[in-house]
Amino acid sequence: MHILNAAQVRERLPYAALVGALREMLQRMRDGAASAPQRSVVALPNGGTLLLMPATDDTLAITKFVTVHPQNRDQPPVQADVLVFDARTGERLMLLDGEVITGRRTAALSVLAAQMLVPANHGPLLLIGAGAQARVHLAAFAEIQHVQQVYIYSRTASRAAELANDARLLGLQASVIPDPALVLDEVRLIVTATTSTEPVLPANVRSDAFIAAVGAFRPTMAELPAELVRRAYLVVDTLAGAQTEAGDLLQANVDWARVQPLAGLLDSPPLTITQPIVFKSVGHALWDLAAVRVVLSQNDGGR
Repeated sequence: MHILNAAQVRERLPYAALVGALREMLQRMRDGAASAPQRSVVALPNGGTLLLMPATDDTLAITKFVTVHPQNRDQPPVQADVLVFDARTGERLMLLDGEVITGRRTAALSVLAAQMLVPANHGPLLLIGAGAQARVHLAAFAEIQHVQQVYIYSRTASRAAELANDARLLGLQASVIPDPALVLDEVRLIVTATTSTEPVLPANVRSDAFIAAVGAFRPTMAELPAELVRRAYLVVDTLAGAQTEAGDLLQANVDWARVQPLAGLLDSPPLTITQPIVFKSVGHALWDLAAVRVVLSQNDGGR
């Protein structure tokens, strides 16, 4: 069994290939050729959480193991691994660093949603948060969507400054701002990547804004104000996951009949939407499976 560390997985997981693999996985999920149950959540000591996320298609199966320990200081608060095996025989094939897979597939899915829902040029990016998810979203949107300018807001100013420096190394114009409200008239493309339990984005975004809300993954978390959620066109990575975990939507008491799963829009003609678009992602094991397929194709020509 091959074991790949974070650097090795990162090398084998280019964003362009991952965006294509995620689109294909959405099609396979819609057609019933790939499946995954809702993730299992197990309480651990000291306020920790264990997440178990299996998925399979006709040839491969995976299980991602994620531990979340918010109180960690000497170790990362989130740690993850992905076990890959042959779905037909059970043969163990690879053990991969799961943090890189989680970060990159989440950012690539946000890029795919932006391509599907607002394909025109976006202009500057507003990035709220300066942690791991903010970092991968910055890289993905710069590489795939050719974003050239970014505004960064974080409640921890030093982290925002550090991320802005990294953005400049990518060739972007980067500015740390003290309040997202200062640039809402200018930006159409917004990513919220925090674990906040209260809104971090004002409600008065542009009517043509696209917001990828990726940080909140529990019902008690909400990055977006209910006023914005209620007036937005709502798209989610999976409907079942959003209905149990998307605090942004749950706290706004949305009418789930108007919430669209991303897979359902794959073959839709270009949408004419005159309201903000919110893409809410809580994560799904099939996105990890798509990433694994990219890693395998880069590693040994596919399987």
